[in-house]
Amino acid sequence: METMKMIKKNIALATGLLLMGSTASFAQSLADAKKAIDAEQYQKATSMLKTLVANQPKEGDNYFNLGKVYLLTDDIDSARAAFTNGTTADPKNALNFVGLGQADLSQGNATNAKTNFDKAIGLKTKDYATYLAIGRAYIDQKNVDYAQALPNLQKADELDSKDKDPETFLALADYYALQRKNTEAYPQYLRALDINPNLYRANVQIGKMYKDAFAFPEAEAEIKKVIAADPNYGPAYRELAETQMQWSFADPKNGAAKKTEALENMRKYLDLTDKSFDSRLRYAQFLVYAGDFATLEKEVATLNAPDPKNPKTFVVTRMRGYSAVENKNFEQGIKYMNELFARTQDASRIIGSDYLYLGRAQQATGQDSLAFINIAKGVELDSTKVEELATIGAKYYQAQNFPKAAEVYSKVVTVNSKNPNLAMAYYYLGAANYFTYAFASRDGKNPSKDILVKADTAFASLAKLAPDYEVAYLFRARIGKNLDDAENSKKLAVPYYEKYIELITAKPEKAAASKTQLIEAYNYLGAVAAVTDKEKAKEYFNKVLAIDPQNALALDNLKFLTAPATPVKKTPIKK
Repeated sequence: METMKMIKKNIALATGLLLMGSTASFAQSLADAKKAIDAEQYQKATSMLKTLVANQPKEGDNYFNLGKVYLLTDDIDSARAAFTNGTTADPKNALNFVGLGQADLSQGNATNAKTNFDKAIGLKTKDYATYLAIGRAYIDQKNVDYAQALPNLQKADELDSKDKDPETFLALADYYALQRKNTEAYPQYLRALDINPNLYRANVQIGKMYKDAFAFPEAEAEIKKVIAADPNYGPAYRELAETQMQWSFADPKNGAAKKTEALENMRKYLDLTDKSFDSRLRYAQFLVYAGDFATLEKEVATLNAPDPKNPKTFVVTRMRGYSAVENKNFEQGIKYMNELFARTQDASRIIGSDYLYLGRAQQATGQDSLAFINIAKGVELDSTKVEELATIGAKYYQAQNFPKAAEVYSKVVTVNSKNPNLAMAYYYLGAANYFTYAFASRDGKNPSKDILVKADTAFASLAKLAPDYEVAYLFRARIGKNLDDAENSKKLAVPYYEKYIELITAKPEKAAASKTQLIEAYNYLGAVAAVTDKEKAKEYFNKVLAIDPQNALALDNLKFLTAPATPVKKTPIKK
């Protein structure tokens, strides 16, 4: 009997040890998976968590963390499936309802999200981790809901009064940092690090705050602390690369060296994050930022999502198009960009640069009309790129296709009032309309004078922007002459020729180079004055002769003005 008791005792002890070992192994495995997630090794983390789900199908935390990885890689459908399975496998686990709420937020459904969050709180009213997860769900979005995030994070802090979780302070710090409230964020990061000095993400986020404040040396130093402590922590290299790249733009003197360092560190990040599709995609996007389109074209050529329906395939196609155009593979660029537009029915995913790159490629292959249409669309979405449109206008102008040039420049002057080259755009708009009228008149086409009115409006706008630019007044004078009624002249050109003369003669070097235009102005003003003020008219014509002593028009007019008056013969009165 004693022997039997001993056997049972040994079996129970062995079973207990086995179960303890199993639990410890499980806990360690979940910890490893979380560590892989933090290190942005998403492919590795996914594999580990799938194994955990298979081996521990009743543990809700496994499903929750698997769903979180899917959310981090924008695979919302898979995330939702993982969370749903988690609520079934472990109905009392609140976190999977939080996960479903976060998936709702990612798809813009705040109402459904609130319903799922309330279910989670109903299950774990006093659990700080539930509120922490809800708070994170609100800040881990493209459109952060700060109003909803803060009370949940504060509640988590309140409930976690015994064993403080550094993740609570990390989340609070991120909440403030996202709003550029660095004074409030910094002490929260330090509190997290006081609890866990190996919470490297906190150091990386502090470095990011320095970077965002353009304190690049401090940012670099903070991030390098992490690399010194753990040379295999990938996110540190990513943030260091982004800091150095931004630093290279701010410091042109050392820009090339910093850009080289940035690219090296981004490659290290890629090597440390299992070279999954998502980490390679991030590397490719960094190459766009760095302007390394030669490397980008090679990288995206073999970058394929595991699932062809993955929405990020759209981004890959975009980068293939951009790199092809930048590397002057224009036909290939057109192919990829057309494929990009065909890939989506959601117009909000198309950005201004998409149209601009397609337009550039079309322009380079001689498809000017299509290029204009697409570049115009691109500039409408991103008015800072208005010079792309002006380039097309200049091409039409140089080819003396003045009607088309006027059409393009008309668009240029309307899309961006802060365009630094707006004055020149008005010049080309006015000149293009003026020459459209002039060439049509030369060819006997009887053009509408409305074209001249458009030209005059453009030069009037130019004169407001550049009051001392004499050419604007010269064109307005010429337009005025053409708009005048020959039978009943209003002398529209007079004030503009006078202003032109005033400005050009104040600049002797310009006056010496503008003799033809001065002669034009003096002859016109002399002819107008001859009707009412002969002495003034003589003065203008003599100024012409001072420039060109043989000027026939001035000589003829002076001859007429100085000729003695012919006596009027009186008819004799018959007696």
